[in-house]
Amino acid sequence: MDQKKLRVRRSFIFTPGLKPDMFPKAIKSGADMVCIELEDGIAIKDKNEARKNTIDALKTLEVKSDVELVVRVNCQRTQFGLLDLESFISSKINIRAIMLPKVKTPDEITFIDDLLTDSNLDTDLHVIMETNDALESIYDIAHASKRIVALYFGGVDMAAELRCENSWENLLYARSKLVHAAASIGVDVLDVPYLDLENMEGMKKEAELAKNLGFSGKGSIHPKQIDILNKVFTPSKEEIDHAKKIVDQFNSSNTGLVVIDGKLIEKPVLREMQRKILIADKINKN
Repeated sequence: MDQKKLRVRRSFIFTPGLKPDMFPKAIKSGADMVCIELEDGIAIKDKNEARKNTIDALKTLEVKSDVELVVRVNCQRTQFGLLDLESFISSKINIRAIMLPKVKTPDEITFIDDLLTDSNLDTDLHVIMETNDALESIYDIAHASKRIVALYFGGVDMAAELRCENSWENLLYARSKLVHAAASIGVDVLDVPYLDLENMEGMKKEAELAKNLGFSGKGSIHPKQIDILNKVFTPSKEEIDHAKKIVDQFNSSNTGLVVIDGKLIEKPVLREMQRKILIADKINKN
């Protein structure tokens, strides 16, 4: 099990690459993850400036150890996407994580993995499933690189591609397939942000549905959504106590499987227990 892939990922928020003065505020927002946006949230005329501003800011930006910083580059099949990748590699910044939008095939992931390896970078990959092609091959995409640490659901673009309304019921199949792919490689899976800022109860309900389906967290479009998301995706005290019990018995066992309360517990369960403990540790530190 790759311990590096274990992080607290209950919530994430985007911050525009064009405005690096907003980066520190996003880092202090309470979100577990902060994503610097170079793609959909940046107009074409501003793409080059946003990229330059982001690279310059990353050279001195201070990030708390319990916040995961990710940069969403442009689609890797476009000119701006290739310029993003080349610029980050040439900048000599050991960028921690890149989010890849509009992925269609496993080959795209393999290409970027090879590119990062050739440049001696240990950058993680966060992959968004938001195209019909990705829906068809998400299992193979997930297995295309060991750099992948999280998968994301892009509901708005997915609904457009499927020619359906962006509703929970219509996209349940797509969400379920993504959860299965993430589980197959033992990584987190995050749901699309809820777009109606005036309907906090609706967001909470959708977050609870996502959690019950197997999602680790959900995106936000405004800091006022973050606290609710963190609470929804935080395990209860009973769940945390149970997780600690399982991890302790696993650590003292040499067999790779343990029977607790009459139930057989095997290694795939262990990662989820360790994730719950990480969340508890983060709460206790804050």
